[in-house]
Amino acid sequence: MLPLIFSPEVDIALKTGRAVVALESTIITHGMPWPQNVETARAVEAAVRAEGAVPATMAVMAGRIHIGLTDEQLERLGQAKNVAKLSRADLAACVATGGTGATTVAATMICARLAGISVFATGGIGGVHRGAESSFDVSADLSELAQTAVTVVAAGAKAILDLPKTLEYLETAGVPVIAYGQDAFPAFWSRDSGLKAPLRMDTVESIAAAHRMRGQLGLPGGQLVANPIPPNAEIAREEILPVIEAALAEASVKRIAAKEVTPFLLGRIFDLTEGRSLAANIALVLNNARLAGKIAKALTTE
Repeated sequence: MLPLIFSPEVDIALKTGRAVVALESTIITHGMPWPQNVETARAVEAAVRAEGAVPATMAVMAGRIHIGLTDEQLERLGQAKNVAKLSRADLAACVATGGTGATTVAATMICARLAGISVFATGGIGGVHRGAESSFDVSADLSELAQTAVTVVAAGAKAILDLPKTLEYLETAGVPVIAYGQDAFPAFWSRDSGLKAPLRMDTVESIAAAHRMRGQLGLPGGQLVANPIPPNAEIAREEILPVIEAALAEASVKRIAAKEVTPFLLGRIFDLTEGRSLAANIALVLNNARLAGKIAKALTTE
């Protein structure tokens, strides 16, 4: 028997065929301090509900995979210490040993599939890191998209990554990359990465139809919906690129590597932009939650 615990709200929604959107929990435990983390998580859940869908925030608590968190559980997770950051490689070990962990993109996709949830909203996916030709540092998010049938709504890939190589990897792995409402592939804080997205769709109905058709054709994996940050919240590419380069140079000098790279870079970019990067991050996550709610609703309408 799978060690899944459904929140009452999510349990009723799944049993009655309502739209449900999966949400990750690393933004709560590793993204920002308490109480801003819990406030943001609740705002993201509210954005999903505003579109007529039900939010299902994923986390492992005391060795059980929670599909949706109650207010009390969300508050407890937001204040917990030494919470593991879980991906495909360590999800099972955390559950088996009775641990507590927050789900990354890859782990949330796995949990969503186990729960029968087809749509997931996040901030930005991981990807191919700069210098990966020597470090082999490639996020598990990409291989998860290639094998787990969940539609992931994100503001593209994190701008600190090697975006051309990330798109190349996704193409080779057969993952559809769909820019929503524009031709350009967005780059997290910026609406335009300077790269053209492989696909463009302008309606949630088209995205939902593509999700269904992949299932009918027996194609493995999910699809990535690249949803650009709202114009009034973006940090333009020409402004953020020098900041990213400065943070990368500092990481190199300090020999920061592996799992420590992304949190270090995001922290330095927060400092260098005087907090604007975090404000933009929150805005894009809310925007993605709203779009995911619409897509989930479209999937419940045959």
